[in-house]
Amino acid sequence: MTTIHDPLTLGSMQLKNRIIMAPLTRGRAGSSGVPGELMANYYAQRASAGLIIAEATAVSADGRGWLNSPGLFNDEQQAGWATVAKAVHDAGGRLFVQLWHMGATVHPDFLDGGQPVSASAIRVRGRRTTPLGQDRELVTSRPLSAEGIVEQRQNFVNSARRAIDAGLDGVEIHAANGFLIDQFIRDSSNQRHDEYGGTINKRLRFLREVVAAVCDEIGADKVGVRISPTNASWGISDSQYLETFTQATRQLNRFGLAYLHVLEHRTGTAQAMESMDYTTPLLRHNFDGPLLVNGGYCKESAQQALDSGLADAVTFGMPFIANPDLVARFATGSPLAEPRSRFFYTAGPEGYTDYEPRPLQ
Repeated sequence: MTTIHDPLTLGSMQLKNRIIMAPLTRGRAGSSGVPGELMANYYAQRASAGLIIAEATAVSADGRGWLNSPGLFNDEQQAGWATVAKAVHDAGGRLFVQLWHMGATVHPDFLDGGQPVSASAIRVRGRRTTPLGQDRELVTSRPLSAEGIVEQRQNFVNSARRAIDAGLDGVEIHAANGFLIDQFIRDSSNQRHDEYGGTINKRLRFLREVVAAVCDEIGADKVGVRISPTNASWGISDSQYLETFTQATRQLNRFGLAYLHVLEHRTGTAQAMESMDYTTPLLRHNFDGPLLVNGGYCKESAQQALDSGLADAVTFGMPFIANPDLVARFATGSPLAEPRSRFFYTAGPEGYTDYEPRPLQ
C-alpha cells in the first residue's frame, strides 16, 4: 500500500514523500516584492515536505495586486528567489514557485490609478487592502487586446525562465481562484467574441498558450498547473464547469506536465459548495499524469485519497503554517499546533518563522 510518506516522481524530480506544501500568500516580500532572508528561513524550515510550492508570485507589475506579495519580473526579485532556493536546497528540500497575474482583482492603487486588465470588462466582487488604505473597492477591468494577450503570455514565460535561472526546481501556473487565467476560462468573466471567448475551447485558449509557451521555455517536466473548478472566488463562476474543466484537463494531457493540482474542498467539509458536484474524481479519470489534491485534507483523509486512487499526493496549506515539521508530526501522530491567524499577512517573523517544532510524542 502506498502511503503519504512514500516517495513520488513528479516530472524530473524524485520527491521523498507525498506531503506537499501548498502555495500560501503571506505578504512578507515588502513593497518591492523582493524575497529576503525572512522568506528564505520560512521555506527552509518546511523543507521536509516532498515539495514546497511557494506562494503566488506576480509575473508582471500590472499583475501584482496583493500588498507585499512577491514578484518575479526583475533582477532584484530573481536574486531574492535565488536566496530562497538555496536555503531550501541546503535544507534538503524541493521548491516550485506559483506564477500568477491577478487580472481584474488588481486595484488601481497598485497601478498608479490605472485600470486592471482581464478577459473582459468585468467588475469582480470584493475589496482589497492597498498601499493607500484598507477596504478599497475594486473597479471594472479593461479587456486585453490581442497584443496584450501575447504580452501577458510572455510575462509568464519570462518569470518561468527567471525561476529556473534562480535555481528553483520548477513553476506552477496559477489558473485557479478567479485570477487572470481563470477569468479567461470561466463564462461569467469571459464575455469575449473573438478566438479567446465564446466556446469552451476558445475560453481555454489562453491557458493552453501560456502552458505551451512555459513548457517550451523550461521543459514540461518542470511545470505544474493549478485549477479550482468549483471555487467561486471574487464571484466568478462557470455555468458549464463540469464540461469546461473536463476539457481543460484533457487538453493539458498533451503537454506531459509534472502534475495537475486541483483545489476543491471535499464533499462534506465546511467550505464545500452544496450546489456543485465534486469534480475531482472526474478530473482524475481524464488526466494522464500525477494529480495533486488540495482542500482541507488531514492526515487520515489524505491517506484515503491515495488509497482510493483519487490522488498521487496531497497538498496542505494551513497545517504547514504552524507546523514546519508537519511531515514528522504525521509520521509520529504528534498533535498539530494551531496557526495564529492575526499574523497571516503581517510583515515580521511573528506568526511566520517563530513556530518551533514541539517534542514529538
